Amino acid sequence: MFLDVAKLAGGSDRRIEILKSAAAAFRRRGYHGASVDEIASALDMTKGNLYYYFQNKEEILFACHDYSLDVLLTLMEQVRAEESPPDDKLRKLILAFVHMLLDELQGTALTLDLQALSPLLLKRIIAKRDRFDRGLREIIQQGIESGLFRPGDAKLIGFAIMGAVNWITKWFDPAGPMSSEAIGRGFADYLVGGLFALPASYSAVSPGFNSNT
Repeated sequence: MFLDVAKLAGGSDRRIEILKSAAAAFRRRGYHGASVDEIASALDMTKGNLYYYFQNKEEILFACHDYSLDVLLTLMEQVRAEESPPDDKLRKLILAFVHMLLDELQGTALTLDLQALSPLLLKRIIAKRDRFDRGLREIIQQGIESGLFRPGDAKLIGFAIMGAVNWITKWFDPAGPMSSEAIGRGFADYLVGGLFALPASYSAVSPGFNSNT
């Protein structure tokens, strides 16, 4: 089940609407090609009204990253506090990550132009991203140490998972036949299922995932 990410992130509805409009514009035209006027017009706002919420386009870009990472870090803390096994925790994080990438900010949530940010803002985003990476590796390591996952390098496995999920934005077509929910379930099945020490104990493909639908 997908989450109420606005509630998780604690952001106002209007600010989140602006971020979604901005992310869509960034996806179509790139960060440097998209204008504040374009972002505002898509929401029937004036540029002046938009500046009530954000000072400039860089702040909007920063907020796209910050909002996405806040949602994922809040979920990370909730998942780490659960008594569920590592595979369930990892699966929940992958599903949420795919949902964030494809549904919340138009496939650009965590893949926008980081280098367009000033050094100070970039440092803040990298710090949050590193926190999420560390939490992900901790869950993977728990699975390895418990014997649920086969032995491996938790850092390398984390890179593989994040790389696979991030690449979805390169080929995903919102108008295509595959829903974001089906993609999320399929990726969670394959990425988590491939870690098990006893693969036979885990179904490689969920009933709801069909690449031809």
